[in-house]
Amino acid sequence: MQGVFVTLEGVDGSGKTTQTALLVRALEEAGREVVRLREPGGTAISEQIRHILLDPMNSEMCDECELLLYEASRAQLVREVIEPALATGKVVVCDRYYDSTYAYQAGGRGLDDDLVRRANVLGSCGRVPDATVVFDIEPRVAWGRAIANGADRLEAAGLSFQEKVRAAYLRLAAEEPARVRVVDADGTIDEVNARLCAALADVLPDLR
Repeated sequence: MQGVFVTLEGVDGSGKTTQTALLVRALEEAGREVVRLREPGGTAISEQIRHILLDPMNSEMCDECELLLYEASRAQLVREVIEPALATGKVVVCDRYYDSTYAYQAGGRGLDDDLVRRANVLGSCGRVPDATVVFDIEPRVAWGRAIANGADRLEAAGLSFQEKVRAAYLRLAAEEPARVRVVDADGTIDEVNARLCAALADVLPDLR
């Protein structure tokens, strides 16, 4: 069975991590072998980079450093975990991938679009997801959820930052409608999950 690579995206507090867990469980119940990942992270090296990126103490980190650290973490994850898993027919479900870098570093931070896109090609080692779901929700609602128990370095950037991130995600969906699918994240967990499964039915028929 051919491997399938699915990525889940959205602003902080959109509920994508909860939906990632539900998706993985549904696929496993359908008999698929699943590798669940998150970005940044997923390997020993990538987890160390994650700590540096999200640590509120690193407030002096410049935008270019942030971009390169995300790409370094991703490259290690692709080579060490994602590519081997896909080669053996597994379903890889990743909570964030290079679309997050575009949304946060180009959209939120304001780095040059073309620069970030080229960096994403390098960091992903050219590995493009089969399908990407963006959980879309009003940023004010999502941000309130995200910071309820304290904010990491990215969440601490504020509401206006999250609004820019959302706008960047919607631009990506308009540019790549075959790959990037927008799911309304407003509603109960079960309602959102039903929308997620419907959005992925073409690449993961096990969910039907």
